[in-house]
Amino acid sequence: MHTELFLKGRLRHELAAQEKTWLEEAVRRTIWLEPRQTLVERGERIEHSYYIIEGTVLRHRDDRKGERQLVGLNIPGDFVDLHGFPMKRLDHNTTALGRVHLAEVPHSAIAKLVDRSGHLARALWFSTLLDAAMHREWIFRLGRLNAEGRIAHLVCEIIERLKFVGLYDGRNLPVPLLQRDYAEACGITPVHANRSFRILKERGVLEPHGEGRIEILDEAELKRLGEFCGDYLYGEGMLALDSFEDRDEQASR
Repeated sequence: MHTELFLKGRLRHELAAQEKTWLEEAVRRTIWLEPRQTLVERGERIEHSYYIIEGTVLRHRDDRKGERQLVGLNIPGDFVDLHGFPMKRLDHNTTALGRVHLAEVPHSAIAKLVDRSGHLARALWFSTLLDAAMHREWIFRLGRLNAEGRIAHLVCEIIERLKFVGLYDGRNLPVPLLQRDYAEACGITPVHANRSFRILKERGVLEPHGEGRIEILDEAELKRLGEFCGDYLYGEGMLALDSFEDRDEQASR
């Protein structure tokens, strides 16, 4: 199955077997992107949404000088641009980090899914709202943390999201962001990012190995430095849900 990681670690157990089948059947084809290849440009009319089977996709805005600000990233199990279904255009660009394998889902197929199952429609809506929750957390990170804290927080978020889909081995971060990518995500210069990674290495929390490879040495300290609480990812903690169902009988009518 191409879509077997959708909402894994959150509420995939809520989806009925038929709903999983419908979602899988909505995939028209799969495509590959090469490293740093653009998927969707800002303002481009879109008629498909893309689900990540393998790899990482970056969301970014470019300023007048062509400098990037990363505003999000997506990993396997995520829809990159599900919100493009009602909006038809994105307000940002999406680009492959490394080589990326995607499932292409026509918006016409998503419309059929929504018509077929209100429950599945709520699951898709939940997926887009997870993106919104992460965007709010990124604002917090940029506004309240120093450079080392911002990098630590971003690394912790990636780890937690990889844990949901079973892609973290407890030591090695398989998302090959370069230091310039961390700089663009954290609102700092590449020089400042390099210095911050050196500080984190000296503190014994991580070990950069070049080409975006990072070894995690002390996850607990990384969380402390990044003031990281992953409940905004809606997997565990006070924000975790056990069901999409409404508990108020009147609300469910």
